[in-house]
Amino acid sequence: MTRQQQGTAAPPGTPASTPPAVPPQVPPPGPRNPDVPDPVPPRRTAWAEGVDRLRAAATTEPGRLRIIGAALAVLVVAFGAVTAWEMTERSTAADDVLHSSQPLSADAADIYRSLADANTAASSGFLAGGQETARSREGYEENISLAADKLVTAAANSRPGSTSAKTITELNKMLPEYKGLVERARANNRQGYPLGGAYLRYANSKMQVMLEDAERLYKVENERLRSDYDDATPYPWIAIGAGVVAIGALVWAQRRNYRRTNRVLNHGMAAATAATTVVLLWLVVGHTVARAGLNDSYDHGVRSLNTLNDARIASIKARANENLTLVSRGAETREVGTGADKRTVDAYDYDFQRQMKDLTVKLAAAEDLADDSAGVRPVEAATGNMEVWKERHREARDEDRLGNYQAALDKVIGTPDKEPTGECFESVDKNLALALTHERAEFRRAAGDGRSAMDGLVVGAALLGVLAAAGAVLGIGRRLSEYR
Repeated sequence: MTRQQQGTAAPPGTPASTPPAVPPQVPPPGPRNPDVPDPVPPRRTAWAEGVDRLRAAATTEPGRLRIIGAALAVLVVAFGAVTAWEMTERSTAADDVLHSSQPLSADAADIYRSLADANTAASSGFLAGGQETARSREGYEENISLAADKLVTAAANSRPGSTSAKTITELNKMLPEYKGLVERARANNRQGYPLGGAYLRYANSKMQVMLEDAERLYKVENERLRSDYDDATPYPWIAIGAGVVAIGALVWAQRRNYRRTNRVLNHGMAAATAATTVVLLWLVVGHTVARAGLNDSYDHGVRSLNTLNDARIASIKARANENLTLVSRGAETREVGTGADKRTVDAYDYDFQRQMKDLTVKLAAAEDLADDSAGVRPVEAATGNMEVWKERHREARDEDRLGNYQAALDKVIGTPDKEPTGECFESVDKNLALALTHERAEFRRAAGDGRSAMDGLVVGAALLGVLAAAGAVLGIGRRLSEYR
């Protein structure tokens, strides 16, 4: 055996060598089987293909111009659409202020006033007894009819299932009940039965519930009016922002065009910039004028109307309580104060004093809110009438405390030779009605001016937006034609 055949022995401690790795056996490719389809590569998404095309287009100037033109058109159209959308909302809210929520608020105030006035007329007629005048009776019937008519109008304009609708339903239910109690009181009073006074006090209690419901209706409609103002007056910041972005993009595109071609003006993009600027200026100026008019209608219209309505209601309540003081003859008392100051007072006279204080405050506020002499004069006259009323009421109360009931009654309802407190109340009410008429006209003028400032803005913004987009596309198209 040769040395090569024997090999060499491995040294002691050396690990045995590993056999060489055998490569995997790959079967030789055979012939293709026509019955087995080739594997299909995964389909690319439309988004990925679009991105690739956009990337490829961005590598050439024509492609970049097409992208810029599309972006400008989208920005300008979006600006016009957002402007139309925001101004439509504000125009609708301004329409509601002028033609819906404020008239409904006024109707709610008229419901309250007519109910309170009817209650006052009923107590005045009761005090006159069998000598109730036709004027007093007619006043009661007119106010009841007015309240019923206003309730029908309010029911037709209220939202079904709303709080206002439920309140109106309750008032419609209680009004006939109140009328029935008043008629019973009159029938017993004409026959000299003392039960008539009890019926009248019960009718007055029901009327107080009705007045609370009417006051709730008035507050709900005022909140709705305030909500409409809040929707109509905010600046359209989204549209303004979109306009600034669109103009900025158009200016950038024209500057880019100038730097690459040394041409100062591109007619299409210049027209697009001008149209977009017009819309933006129209939007800002128009809404600012509208906002000023609406705010003026609230500050010098709605606030004055609310204050005058509150003053008129306070005067009617005071008159009703003045009459009921004589009707009850001390039968209705109330404990007021606490501790050592606690005392028992005539409930109706106590309420009269509170309402006259409220009337004083409301008249002072109405005079401050009046912004012209035509609004100030009737409020000043009402204030003078109120001061005379207070003095005559003190005289009537002094007679009543001395036990001279007839003398007190004459000072309240009047005689041919005495001037009653009723004349003062009627003068206060008449002057407040004049002030309300003036302030309603002021409201309609200011709110109408604010609403008219938005006229045409919605349609104009949409049309100019389309024209601006067309100008931008044509301007870019003019540049693209140079590459053909």
